Amino acid sequence: MAAITVFKRYEKKYLMDEAVMNRLLPEIRTHMEADKYCREGQTYSICNLYFDTDQYDVIRESLSKPFYKEKLRLRSYGLPRSPEDMVFLEMKKKVNRMVTKRRASLTLQEAELFLTKRKFPDKASYMTNQVLKEIAYYLQHKKVKPVMRLSYDRMAFFDREDPAFRLTFDQNIRYLRGNIGFGNREEGSPLMAEDFRLMEVKVSEAFPLWFANLLSRENVHISSFSKYGVAYKTYLKEEVLEDSEAVNVLGHI
Repeated sequence: MAAITVFKRYEKKYLMDEAVMNRLLPEIRTHMEADKYCREGQTYSICNLYFDTDQYDVIRESLSKPFYKEKLRLRSYGLPRSPEDMVFLEMKKKVNRMVTKRRASLTLQEAELFLTKRKFPDKASYMTNQVLKEIAYYLQHKKVKPVMRLSYDRMAFFDREDPAFRLTFDQNIRYLRGNIGFGNREEGSPLMAEDFRLMEVKVSEAFPLWFANLLSRENVHISSFSKYGVAYKTYLKEEVLEDSEAVNVLGHI
């Protein structure tokens, strides 16, 4: 049976290289527990399909930093290999600085039937149907489709005293356009340098004092960063380069 999870929190992002991350990790491990899938420094893989228009209206509006924005994505942990593998259809909204995410857990088959035919899962709960109705309304009015897949490897930590305080490190961020469904096993192109790390902090209230002191001591500052936004900008640069090369070729004909 499909399930729904609702998150409401602030999300802060920090860019750093591997050396800075390694200076932070000892104290982080003193106060936080590693996710069960990343014990002893292991990472787990996340794949996101982002939905947008052919003109990329959703991400273009998001990059303009409006007071309110929303986006739809389909997430999996690793690439699904079976129609019965679980995926997560997520509607993510941001009002000012507060992020709200409504997530329905579905099998890959259920997600595909909903996205292509608007077929609701059998025996879904009332709350699951509510969030899927919200997504169906969004799909009806936005005319979006999967346009980009972003994959990355993650380490995740949870605060021992405050489970709402969560911290993740993402690396090996890759993006893929074109045939970007989960059936495509291509890894995609690197989005950043190999030693690049993105630290994301999820918190319902203020940071714990120990963590605020750690950021201050290591001179780590908040960044404005969106994986999908950076991937879109990278795609635009590639398009401009291709156009420039075409102009240069035509100029010599």
